This record gives sequence, C-alpha cells and structure tokens, in this order.
Amino acid sequence: MRRKALRHYQGIRYLENEKGDRCYYIRYRDLTGKLIEEKIGWASEGITPQQAQLIRNERIKSVRLGDEVITIQQKRKMAIVFNDFFVNHYLPHAYTSKKPSTAEAERLMYNKWIKPVIGNKPMKNITNFDLDRIKKFMKDSGRAPRTINYVLFLVKHAFNKAIEWELYTGRNPCMKVKKLKENNKRLRFLLPFEAKELLAELKRRSIQTYEIAVMSLFTGMRAGEIFNLKFGDIDLENGIIHIKNPKNGEDRTAYITKEVREILENKKGKANEFVFRDRNGKRIKQVSKAFERAVKKLGLNDGVEDRKDKVVFHTLRHTFASWLVMKGVPLY
Repeated sequence: MRRKALRHYQGIRYLENEKGDRCYYIRYRDLTGKLIEEKIGWASEGITPQQAQLIRNERIKSVRLGDEVITIQQKRKMAIVFNDFFVNHYLPHAYTSKKPSTAEAERLMYNKWIKPVIGNKPMKNITNFDLDRIKKFMKDSGRAPRTINYVLFLVKHAFNKAIEWELYTGRNPCMKVKKLKENNKRLRFLLPFEAKELLAELKRRSIQTYEIAVMSLFTGMRAGEIFNLKFGDIDLENGIIHIKNPKNGEDRTAYITKEVREILENKKGKANEFVFRDRNGKRIKQVSKAFERAVKKLGLNDGVEDRKDKVVFHTLRHTFASWLVMKGVPLY
C-alpha cells in the first residue's frame, strides 16, 4: 500500500487501513544524505500529525548539529530486556539449530548464572561491569575458568544474534571482555582400594549409577558417551564398543573388559535403544546425585580445596588412563 503525503505538513506521510486508522511516517535525510522514512505510530495510539511534525523537526535539528539520530524503532530495539530476547528468540532458535543436549545446557547455564545478574536489564544498559559481575558470581561459586568462559561466550553469542536479527541496535558489551586462562586438567585419580570402595558404595545406592561408573572406570568413556550408547554400538563377540560422535568429534572404539562384559551381557534391547535409560525410558541427561553422595560418604574430597584434585565422575576416566600408564601401556 502506497503512503500518501499529508497536506500542510511537510515531510509527513500516512497509511490508512480498512478501519480508517492512520499510521504516520516522517521523511528526512541523515548525516550521509540518505533518505530516512521513520514510522511514528497510529492515530489510534494517540499520534497526531502535529506530533509527527515536531518529531521530524527534532530529527532535522539533530542532523544539522551533527548529532546521531536514533529512531523510535531503534529505541524500542535498544530497550529490549535481555531475558525477553533470550527466552523468546534465542532459545527457540537454539533448540532448532543445535543438538538438543547443547540447547538444554545453554538453557540451564542461562538460568543459573546469567539470568540472576542481567536477566532483567535492558540490553542497552548491559556493560562490561555486568559481565565482571557474572564472572565474580561464578568464581565465588567455585566454577572453573572454562565454564566461566563458556557462559561469557553464550552472552556474546546471544548479543551477536540479536544484532544479526535486527532486534537490537546497540553494541556488544562482550567484545572487550578478556577470557580467563583455562587449566582444567584433572590431577586426581583413584587408587585401586578407593575405586573398590566407591563402586561398592554406588552399588548399594544405585545399581544403574554403579554400572555407569564401571563402564567409565574400565573403558575410559565419558559420561555423555555412556549416555549415548545404544545396543547397536556393542559388539560382544569381538569385545568392542563403538563410540560415535564423541566430544572431540572423532569416532573411536573401547574394549570390553571382564567387568564391563558382566554388565552388558545382562542387558537386552533393540539396536536403536539406549543401553542406559532414565525412568521414562529416554536418554539420561546427567550423572545421578548418587555419585556425589557416595563420594561424600567415603570422604574422598575431605579437605580438598583445588577443584582439579576433587573426585568427580570424570575422575573415573582419568583413573582408567592412569592405571594403564602405570602398567606400562603406551600412551597411544
């Protein structure tokens, strides 16, 4: 529909809908000489030709003075609250463009670390100081530098998407934020007697958590790789587990030991079914709290301050590798 010029009002145009409501626009040239047509609003919203004329005069005055002109649409985009953008725009995009597990991880990260600090702030008001607050919040909670960097990257990525989708016209406050130096290498591994005690305590608390721990301790598999494991990936005859789409992106194999075989032989399912499932029969999303409770019961982390020395589920994978090295198995 073509916009019509309004008599007696220079640079003012309007569109009229079928109900007779008029939407007013103003025209002017910016500092570069480019013709700008800016929507001011509808008569039903209280906008009059006189108001549109006053706004146009302000724009022209700003251009003459060499000031930057910020349109009504730009102000609205800059006023968007971070939580509104993240929940209503970013997350729906993440769930359709990324792995469900990745999108879910981003949702959890946002709710735990980002939302409490900047969720209610307009995006235009978020500064480097706010990002430092997120870093401090996570440091005080004992989070690793790698996790903190991941959260800061998530904020940066969200801002970039808002700019790309033209939902936000300000700057990205993350551009000058420095990454923390990462050193997440695990130092702790279990001694044989510690592993035996841990497995016994897990077996007492949760059979499935015990079985998952055995899988990691005797194959070196990550928790996510075990959760992704399907019956079609297991070759009992040749004693091999095919690990597909692992964290580093390269498929590999793990070898079925006596301890692992005892578990797998007692499980049955179709090739496309998960070997370990949650109570709803679906993929497990995280290690059960039973593991953390067992570690606490045995006092494996008592008096340990450095997170690299704490026993976590990943310690089982590190223990697998450490035991092999101590037996003289080549690193390759």
